Amino acid sequence: LELENGIIARDALLAQLDLARQLIDRHQPDRLGVLGGDCLVDLAPFAYLNERYDGDLAVLWVDAHPDVMTPRDFQHAHAMVMGNLLGEGDKYFVEAVKRPIKPANVMYAGLQETLEVETAFIKRLRLRSAGTQALVHSSEPVLQWLEEIGARHLAIHLDLDVLDPALFRSLLFAQPGVPASEFEGVAQGKMTIEQVVRLLTDVASAVDVVGLGIAEHL
Repeated sequence: LELENGIIARDALLAQLDLARQLIDRHQPDRLGVLGGDCLVDLAPFAYLNERYDGDLAVLWVDAHPDVMTPRDFQHAHAMVMGNLLGEGDKYFVEAVKRPIKPANVMYAGLQETLEVETAFIKRLRLRSAGTQALVHSSEPVLQWLEEIGARHLAIHLDLDVLDPALFRSLLFAQPGVPASEFEGVAQGKMTIEQVVRLLTDVASAVDVVGLGIAEHL
């Protein structure tokens, strides 16, 4: 796969993005579930849902990583999708987001240590975050955020790499035969399945979940 304008296989990804949006527009659903693929698969569905709910969509990003990279920082678009949904990044991926999500309507759950460029992005847009430790025994940080913003419609992005690879093995970080040094410097998830299930269950009892994407299963 070739590097195109700073992104690996950019043209193919943009073509897939366009086809996904065409399919969604054909059916115009009130709710969307997305299973499989990397994090980029949620770009078209979440962009659509924010339009469908008149810019009032809240997004809970359950992920070890913030996914706000740009082609200046990284070559793979799956690490850029949250930035795209907020209206930043590669021009053509951003053009797929006709109505960017409000920064106040975004919260991370299970986020691990971030790179300097990611930290600067999060601080600049004042994006909310609850780390693993804050969610070990309670979903309260997320529930408080939903109440504060008056959320009515929520889309949940669940990147399975938010899970501890020592406990959940169907992850890139648990790939057999690959030495741990291969992933040195890359944040790995610390949550358990039980914690994630509790979080999603608590959230679903507090707000109307209209979107759910489960990504990065290997």
